[in-house]
Amino acid sequence: MSDTSRDERRTERAIAVALVLSAITALGLAVTYATGGQVQLEGFLLGLSLGTMGWALCAWGKHLLPPGPFVQQRQHPAEADPEQEPVSRLVDEATGEASTLPGGGTDTEGLDAVGRRPFLVKLLVGAAGALGVAALFPIRSLGPDPGRTLFRTSWRKGARLVTEEGRLVRAGELEVGSVLTVFPEGHIGEADAQTLLIRATEDDLRTRPGREDWAPRGQVAYSKVCTHAGCPVGLYQVESRRLLCPCHQSLFDVIDGARPVFGPASRSLPQLALDVDDDGYLIARGDYDEAIGPGFWERP
Repeated sequence: MSDTSRDERRTERAIAVALVLSAITALGLAVTYATGGQVQLEGFLLGLSLGTMGWALCAWGKHLLPPGPFVQQRQHPAEADPEQEPVSRLVDEATGEASTLPGGGTDTEGLDAVGRRPFLVKLLVGAAGALGVAALFPIRSLGPDPGRTLFRTSWRKGARLVTEEGRLVRAGELEVGSVLTVFPEGHIGEADAQTLLIRATEDDLRTRPGREDWAPRGQVAYSKVCTHAGCPVGLYQVESRRLLCPCHQSLFDVIDGARPVFGPASRSLPQLALDVDDDGYLIARGDYDEAIGPGFWERP
C-alpha cells in the first residue's frame, strides 16, 4: 500500500471518529436539556459537537477531495453561426478550454470522491441528524402556545366590578374626579383584568361612535395596562383629566376615549363597556373589544 493510501486511511478513520463524537455529544446535549438542563454543560456539548463536525468537514475537503481547479465544458449551440466560428476557436485557444486541466479534475470528480466513501457520508448524516434533534428541544423553552389568551381577559357579560378588597361597586358611589382600580368578581389581582374606573360628567365625555352608552352616569372604565410597554397606568391628574403611565410618561386623555396625547404610547387604552344591574351595582357588558396592553404581531 502506498504512503498516499495509508494517509487517506488514517484521515478517514480520524474523520469517522470526529463524526461519531459529534453525534454522541449532540445526543448528550439533547438528553441534558430534556432532563432539566445545565447551562455550562450544554454549552460545552454544543461547542464540542459543532467543533468536531467542523473539523471533520474541513479535513474531508482538504485531504480526501480532489484539489481542483475544476472546469466545466462549455456547450456550443447545435447550429453555430459560420461567422462566429473563428472567434469561438480563438476564445477556446485563449482560455485553454478542456474537460480537464493539469492537476485538476472534471466538474463531477468532487461528487464522485464523496460517493466513494458511503460510510463517512452515513456518519455525517447521522451526526447532522443528532444535532438537529438536539436543536428541537429548546423549542420547549418557548412555553405553551398562547392561543387566543392574548385577546381575552376575565371580564364577561354580567361580571360585577369589585375593588381590590373584594367590595362590590355601586353605580354613582364615586365622586366626580375620583378613580378606583377594579376587577371582575372572582378574579381579583389578575394583571390583564385590572381596570381603572373613573367618574367624570356625562357632558364632558366625548364618546366614540358605538360607545355612547358605555359609561353610565359618567362612569368610564379603561384598561390599566399601558399600550406602550404594559406598565400599570395608575396616576390620574384630576385637573387635566389625564392618566399618566409612570414608566415612560405616556399621557392618556380620559375625556376623549383615553387617547394618547404625550409619550411613546401610540394606541388608546381599551375601554370596558359598563352597565348597571337591577341591584344598582356596576357590571361589565362583556370583555374588552380589543387586545389589552402593548401591540404584538398577531394583533389585528
